Amino acid sequence: MTEENPGRSAWTAIPILRIFSEEKAREFYVDFLGFSIDWEHRFGPGMPLYMQVSRDGLRLHLSEHHGDATPGSTVFVWMQGIEEFHRALMAKNYGYNRPGLEQAEWDARLVTAHDPFGNSIRFSEPNEGGDARDR
Repeated sequence: MTEENPGRSAWTAIPILRIFSEEKAREFYVDFLGFSIDWEHRFGPGMPLYMQVSRDGLRLHLSEHHGDATPGSTVFVWMQGIEEFHRALMAKNYGYNRPGLEQAEWDARLVTAHDPFGNSIRFSEPNEGGDARDR
C-alpha cells in the first residue's frame, strides 16, 4: 500500500527496448554495462528473442520482436555511485561506446550510454547537497 493511495500496491515499470542482434545485445548490456540475464524466451527455434536483464534493482526487457518497442528510445535511471560506474565503464575500453561524465543542467551528473540499436540509457545522480529528483 502507498500513502497516496491506501489499499493499492506500488507498481514497477520495466522498459522494453528493441534489439536486432542477440550477440550485440549481450556484448553491450552484459559485457559492457554489467547487467545479468535473468531469463530468456522464444516461442520456438529460430524465433525472436525476448529477455530480461537486470543490475542493482534496474530491470530492462530486450526484444527482437517487431512492434514491441521503437528503436531510438531513452530510459532515464536515477542511481548512486555514478563516478565509480563511469570509471568502470571506461576501464572496459569498449570500442563502440565511450560515454562521458557530464554535469547536467538540473543539478546532477549524467552518463549516457548508447546501445548498438539506437537506444540510450541516461544514468544520473544528483550532485552533493542537491536533490534533482524534486525538479
